[in-house]
Amino acid sequence: MKLGARILKTGIAITLALFLSTLFQLPAPAFAGIAAIFAIQPTIYRSYISVIEQIQANVIGALFAIIFGLVFGPNPVVIGLTAIIVISINLKLKAEATIPVAIVTVIAILESPGDNFIEFGLIRFFTVLIGVLAAFIVNLVFLPPKYETKLYNRISSNTEEIIKWIRISVRHASDHNILKEDIERLKEQMMKLDQLYLLYKEERHYFKQNEYAKSRKLVLFRQLLVTSNRSLDTLKKLHRLENELQNMPAEFQEVLTTELDYLLLLHEESLLKFIGKIKTSHSSQLIEECSSNKQKLFETFMDYHKRCDDHSCFYHLLPLVATIIDYSEQLEHLETLTHSFQSFHKEENEIKLTEE
Repeated sequence: MKLGARILKTGIAITLALFLSTLFQLPAPAFAGIAAIFAIQPTIYRSYISVIEQIQANVIGALFAIIFGLVFGPNPVVIGLTAIIVISINLKLKAEATIPVAIVTVIAILESPGDNFIEFGLIRFFTVLIGVLAAFIVNLVFLPPKYETKLYNRISSNTEEIIKWIRISVRHASDHNILKEDIERLKEQMMKLDQLYLLYKEERHYFKQNEYAKSRKLVLFRQLLVTSNRSLDTLKKLHRLENELQNMPAEFQEVLTTELDYLLLLHEESLLKFIGKIKTSHSSQLIEECSSNKQKLFETFMDYHKRCDDHSCFYHLLPLVATIIDYSEQLEHLETLTHSFQSFHKEENEIKLTEE
């Protein structure tokens, strides 16, 4: 069983919240621990935004709980009514994520009435607040996320699998059903990569120099994702048009295989060049070969169109040829960006790959 950073941070935040509540001799420290669970966030920037929103929700929950407790007295019906109002206010403020903390505050204040209700309510308010602040401290200090490493490693892993399947598919050696299942899985993984990219994009830097370097990396990572998606589009069309491709002339199949082999090799080199493992000038010949093969593929395809009486196969395969051409252009753009990235500001542009 693998323990992720968020699991560890949640445990540490609960421990810290309970410890601080005990240190300040606050009653019912469990409420601080519960609040800490809801305040854990995947990035430091989100944690900063979250702590502001959670404090706001805590204030709203405490305010309405104290008012309704004084006016109607604490009882289950009042707790439910207060919860409905607090939820409605948070929805109006478009702060759905903070609703759990607000409800915890309402229950914490109204569940155990006493003679000094206002004093009791304020103590419970600060108990929940300690849980929120404990989570913020843990987000800030412990196990900072390494999204740069995760993003590259997962893009590289997904792309390598796509490349493997394209090489097998273009030679008609793939199992149709197994490949279909893998394509669905790869589509889901690419969607998760988009979410991971957004988390990486949210990370903030406090120096102009670091901010510029981060902007350059964002552009390059975005192009890596775009190019990987184009390779997946190519794989999907190869899989869907498997029968049509087998009926194409041997000359066209040979040209198609040659072009894809060059594109896949260029893609593999781009991933290695991204982290500085290949010289920036090494892929120039590959790009020339890809461009030449791309033109030859298009010309061969058009010759087939002119010679063929039945044009149905031509129109079916047209999207595949268009996708391969688009894949080639995206790879060329990635190569241009990578060359620029590795040629200038080398120290600032260093990609730090560590264990996830």
